[in-house]
Amino acid sequence: MQAYEKLGLFYLGKAVDPQSGEPGPGHLLYDSRDLVTHAVCVGMTGSGKTGLCVTLLEEALIDKIPVIAIDPKGDLSNLMLTFPSMEAKDLLPWVNPEEARRKDMTVEQYAEAQAGRWRRGLAEWDQATDRIRMLRDAADFALYTPGSTAGLPVSILDSFSAPAQHAGGDLDLLKDRISSTAAGILGLVGIQADPLRSREHILLANIIENAWLGGKSLTLGALIQSVQSPPMQRIGVFDLESFYPAADRMELAMTLNNILAAPGFETWMQGAPLDAGSLLYTPEGKPRLSIFSIAHLSDAERMFFVTMLFNQILGWMRSQPGTTSLRALVYMDEIFGFLPPVAEPPSKKPLMTMLKQARAFGLGVVLATQNPVDLDYKALSNTGTWFIGRLQTERDRGRLLDGLSSAAGGKDLTIGGQSLPDVIAGLKTRVFVMQNAREDEPVLFHTRWALSYLAGPLTRTQIRDLTAQAGVTAPAEAPAAAFPAPARAAAASAIKPAIPVSLTEWFAPAETAGEGRTVYHPFLYASGKVQLASSAHGIAQTEAYRHILELEPNMTGAPWERAKALSLEAAGLLRPRAEEGQFAPLPSSLLQARPLLQAQKDYEDFLYVEGRLTLRKSALFKVVSAPGESEREFRIRLQQLAREKRDFELDKLRRRYAPKQRSLERQLLRAEQRIEREKEQLGQQKVSTAISLGATLLGALMGRKAISVGTLGRAGTTARQASKIGREKQDIRMAEETIESVRQQIEDLEEQLQLEADQLAAAFDPELETLQEIVVKPTKSDILLEGFGILWVPFRYSGSGSPEPLFP
Repeated sequence: MQAYEKLGLFYLGKAVDPQSGEPGPGHLLYDSRDLVTHAVCVGMTGSGKTGLCVTLLEEALIDKIPVIAIDPKGDLSNLMLTFPSMEAKDLLPWVNPEEARRKDMTVEQYAEAQAGRWRRGLAEWDQATDRIRMLRDAADFALYTPGSTAGLPVSILDSFSAPAQHAGGDLDLLKDRISSTAAGILGLVGIQADPLRSREHILLANIIENAWLGGKSLTLGALIQSVQSPPMQRIGVFDLESFYPAADRMELAMTLNNILAAPGFETWMQGAPLDAGSLLYTPEGKPRLSIFSIAHLSDAERMFFVTMLFNQILGWMRSQPGTTSLRALVYMDEIFGFLPPVAEPPSKKPLMTMLKQARAFGLGVVLATQNPVDLDYKALSNTGTWFIGRLQTERDRGRLLDGLSSAAGGKDLTIGGQSLPDVIAGLKTRVFVMQNAREDEPVLFHTRWALSYLAGPLTRTQIRDLTAQAGVTAPAEAPAAAFPAPARAAAASAIKPAIPVSLTEWFAPAETAGEGRTVYHPFLYASGKVQLASSAHGIAQTEAYRHILELEPNMTGAPWERAKALSLEAAGLLRPRAEEGQFAPLPSSLLQARPLLQAQKDYEDFLYVEGRLTLRKSALFKVVSAPGESEREFRIRLQQLAREKRDFELDKLRRRYAPKQRSLERQLLRAEQRIEREKEQLGQQKVSTAISLGATLLGALMGRKAISVGTLGRAGTTARQASKIGREKQDIRMAEETIESVRQQIEDLEEQLQLEADQLAAAFDPELETLQEIVVKPTKSDILLEGFGILWVPFRYSGSGSPEPLFP
């Protein structure tokens, strides 16, 4: 295994010598924690920008960092094309037939050539094909196509759900989310609304705010209905009719209704919920790559969807604890139009909020564009890493260099003694400058070979085939438990049956009316509280329970394990009488005291079991799950905890090895400088000796005296110089041996560092751990029965179909 694995380091390529332009022998490694301060990648078409960003995402996934990637162009679907065997049959469906024709090859021949090219490329960049398998095993892959069924569909319904974060008191964030949501909806129908001047925007924002502050979620249909009949009578100091007359509101409602009525819009309501937590992790807690391909959407639809997605990510982000390690990545390719320097599209505000605040939560944002002028420089000032490739115009280079110089405090930037402007002007394909705020100077590097097969943008048909072949499934929302329909025939009467005086009676409210008759059916209702306490695990809580159970004709007890749990408070059930309707008969068993007493006792026994709290313990990290924390949530928390501990211990390890490493590097530098001096001196001695020897031979050849004082003197000098050359050569050999010895010590030190780092990585791998279960049980005295009696539940009977419950 290569040294760059499992260390939170991303292998991006190899450093390039600015003088020769050739990659060096080592690996350019990028600390994943640097992405917490975000990154931007700029480069013209053909610069290799997509390849660099793909490799960056590959490294994140190998390190088990979940990723949400937004793909306006269609290139990121290539991340799904990962084939560990890298054979021609793997690539055959994805190679470009036109490219094969231009090269005078059959598609099969071209696929074979591409497979061989990819295997050679991986080998040249020190990557075995096993690394592709490592990538596939590290994460779950899903390709979404909002508004289309080519890939996995995604539902936007959750985009209008009341966010939970406003309970924390951050009303500014809530208002920003309301504003961008309203602007996104209006943009979908072509209304470019000013939040301060547009009455359409102000009305929608007030409707959404009224619902969300009340903890009520909206649907698009309910929002449109609220436009017709808003829940408020005044907007600011004006009454509703003066601010926005009913006729004008109807026109806006009709315009918005056209969204729902448009052919194909139902696909926006199907599929996986737009929930950031589910998009980042599978139900089992495995990291996920969620690619959103939006190339097929119109500009208005893209803006709407991206705005809704950014809002969902923001809501998830605010619910996470703080960290200094990278928790997740959000990547957007071709950011043009979504973060402009002057305009304020709906997407800009949530994206700016992420760039300013996400680092505190470990969420990294990576943006890519062809032109630096497309980006707001206030946003770029919040990015710690810049990847700079070939740029098309002098204006682009000038704009970028101004920003880099400003970030560097106005000082001149150089790479290897060359000025940064000159280096950027001469960049080749796949060669980038990396300016990292945490490094002393920029680095020139050549990107590594991608593990994914870079086939280019995929067609909708290819996306459909890819999704089907990959066998990926969307994160499904857990279905709500169905309300139990009455099993008995509705032999109803307008007169409510009398119930025993020992029983309390409740009436459930009917949520909707409609055609047909309303019949109230009796259900057994019970509620209670369970107190749990455990000083060992820091638990002291009281949990409330409410259940209803369908009555049976001959009850001798109550099977409460088949009961339905109710979320509605008991106070919401208290009604002096039922709404208008008929009543189903009561089972005769309810007129007897013994079955009722047994049913009540059965409920207490049920709560004794139901009220137990199962916790999970990680012996590796010595932490216990929180009450109500699912195994999935606990494992996700352990993954982040493992990453934080690994980074912390790795920093300690580096600090421990740093003095020895610096000492060896200084020795190596001195030895290299010495050998350069010796070689220089040797060269001078050779020149001097050659001149002296030439003079001796020349004198003899020119007929002078064969032996004279001058001749003997010159010959003696030549002998002494030859002896000195021998000593210089011996000094060079000794210096070379010293260099080899120091290099070997450095290699030994790096091997020892790698060994300890691998041990750290294995020590903090939560996937290898089997969690222990801890059960906290209540005592009988900890169970308090609060309510017991009959709950009349309304059902609507219409036609020959099954009765429809009117109680939510």
